[in-house]
Amino acid sequence: MRFLSFVTPDGRPGWGKATDQGIVDLSAVAPTLREAIAAGRLAGATGSTVYAESEIKYLPVIPSPDKILCVGLNYRSHVLETGRELPAKPSIFTRFANTQVGHGQPMIRPRVSEKFDYEGELAVVIGKTCRHVARADALSVVAGYACYNDGSIRDWQRHTIQYTPGKNFPATGGFGPWLATPDELGDLGRRAIRTRLNGQEMQHATFDDLIFDVPALIEYCSTFTQLEPGDVIITGTTGGVGAFREPPVWMKAGDVVEVEIEGIGTLRNTIADE
Repeated sequence: MRFLSFVTPDGRPGWGKATDQGIVDLSAVAPTLREAIAAGRLAGATGSTVYAESEIKYLPVIPSPDKILCVGLNYRSHVLETGRELPAKPSIFTRFANTQVGHGQPMIRPRVSEKFDYEGELAVVIGKTCRHVARADALSVVAGYACYNDGSIRDWQRHTIQYTPGKNFPATGGFGPWLATPDELGDLGRRAIRTRLNGQEMQHATFDDLIFDVPALIEYCSTFTQLEPGDVIITGTTGGVGAFREPPVWMKAGDVVEVEIEGIGTLRNTIADE
């Protein structure tokens, strides 16, 4: 099943299910997708109002998660292009909810920088309140997966060894188009992730290139914090980012960037200037 958050034609925030017939509004089941996940109401949820995709405006899959945990340097190909050693532990930083935009919405290049970079990533959405989750049990707490573009303001990211400023300008991260439930996706295995900029493939990897896979990340993150339904773990980006190309490639107004994950779908955003 594929669930999404959106704005209805009359301007009301809602959530629902993407089907072959259209977008089924499930807002009567629970106020938000996050609350539906927490209440365990996704399975079997039904509604009578159906919208065409052209009638709704996509929101970030989870517009207001309790926390967004991001993983840096988690693909071997990306670590190699940076010239660093493989990490012994996951490198974790955070994003704020207002840094996210939905599928089809513009990602905003801030006026203080021209170094706006793409990072295609797999997002994991947590389905249960949990702590100290063992690796063997980790997938049991996953509500689903989505595409993410962890847009990065590289010069601000590199002001210090802390990534937070470069990752938290408003509307710089794309999250969507929807949440694919584990039964929809099955085993991640060697599924592919690709990032395209104006139609040109910039990143391409399979998930077996991850240094710390999804169970390892859940085990690690649930040790230092309590994970809540709707929390998002963004699992890192692969090689091919703009910063390490020669010459560097930065996103600019008018560009179109897409993150495609096999079995989930394609997140598409335009770029606009602040």
